[in-house]
Amino acid sequence: MNSEKSPPRIPSEPRTRIQRRNHKAILDAALDVFSSKGFRGATVDEIAQAAGLSKPNLLYYFPTKETMHLALLSTLLDVWLDPLRTLDPQGDPVSEILGYVRRKLEMSREMPRESRIFANEVLQGGPHLGDTLGTVLKPLVDEKVEVIRGWIAAGRIAEVHPYHLIFSIWSLTQHYADFDVQVRTVLGDEGSDPFPEAERYLVALFTKLLTP
Repeated sequence: MNSEKSPPRIPSEPRTRIQRRNHKAILDAALDVFSSKGFRGATVDEIAQAAGLSKPNLLYYFPTKETMHLALLSTLLDVWLDPLRTLDPQGDPVSEILGYVRRKLEMSREMPRESRIFANEVLQGGPHLGDTLGTVLKPLVDEKVEVIRGWIAAGRIAEVHPYHLIFSIWSLTQHYADFDVQVRTVLGDEGSDPFPEAERYLVALFTKLLTP
């Protein structure tokens, strides 16, 4: 007998205006609670309170905490990968990679809660992502690594390790979302908006790294 637990099914999309409004309110509230407390620390009661709904009403839309979390993750990974998908093999290599850096940094600025949810999920071993990392994330990264290798072979950028280049872009941009409190505390008065200076720094850093 296969004892492996299958992931919870995401409920179908709501149809009426009120259902759509409540559905959105629940996911917005779940995003707040999960990003601040993590999956294990969050409770359905807290999410219902944040959504302004009764617990039974919330459970009509999402029968478990897992289904809310999975609904967020299922859309988040796709959004998270969009900037990498736009890396154009026919474009100028340095400009393409710097554009990716800028887009990832902008996502950290605009979507810090989503970044923290994804980071927490990965830190826990990806229990709610199933094999998605292997079937969606890895093939896309492999595809773009081959593009970068082609640029290197043509002498268009410096010889760097393509996978670690991508990892470094992820870590250096998402740091500003996942460790926002630390960044702003250390910067003090300068930390009221760290992103403009972060962009200038990262663009200079990767330009030097990539220039042959």
